[in-house]
Amino acid sequence: MKYEALLKKVADLPCFTAKFLAAGEDLPSVNLQLSRWVRNKRLIKIHKGLYTLAEPYRRIKPEPFYIANNLKLASYVSLQSALAWYGLIPEFVPEITSVTTGRPQTIETPIGRFDFKHINKSLFWGYQHVELTAGQAAFIARPEKALIDLVYLTPEGDKQKFIEELRLQNLEQIDKTMLREYMEQTKSPKLTKAVDNIESIINRGEGIEL
Repeated sequence: MKYEALLKKVADLPCFTAKFLAAGEDLPSVNLQLSRWVRNKRLIKIHKGLYTLAEPYRRIKPEPFYIANNLKLASYVSLQSALAWYGLIPEFVPEITSVTTGRPQTIETPIGRFDFKHINKSLFWGYQHVELTAGQAAFIARPEKALIDLVYLTPEGDKQKFIEELRLQNLEQIDKTMLREYMEQTKSPKLTKAVDNIESIINRGEGIEL
């Protein structure tokens, strides 16, 4: 495959796989050519088998959440990254945090660091498909589920101190009814305590006397 043919095929894609390019062609030969283009700085190898065009050939800048979903297909963005995206916590989150039914893994790439936490299949819900930019969308936890995931995966995450230290803001985005429904769905005593503490903070922000 010539580079001009590659550009015609992937110019409008944020990222692509070697298998996608090898449809109808010899995969080892395609991998060899891709390695040459990476060395020539025409391509960026994001991770095993996943590539994006290098500047100035790239038309579309890959969205980090989109890349996260593509690094592990059985995953969705959650935890601190989702909370920051919704504006629920004030901190900048330097890495993309996701949950996955697969093995936990931290992946360092030329375009950022991606951290995947393992979650049981019984808790793999509460996310939505969100359009980030034209042509790029990602599975992202709903605000209530991002909180649930963070509490569940953090030792002593149900404690008042931990929840206070999150410095939750823009609390009108949190649906208290949905938060409690999510908690009840997990049947977790830890999450029952955590939701009580979260609701206490929300009520305080709304000026409700406890």
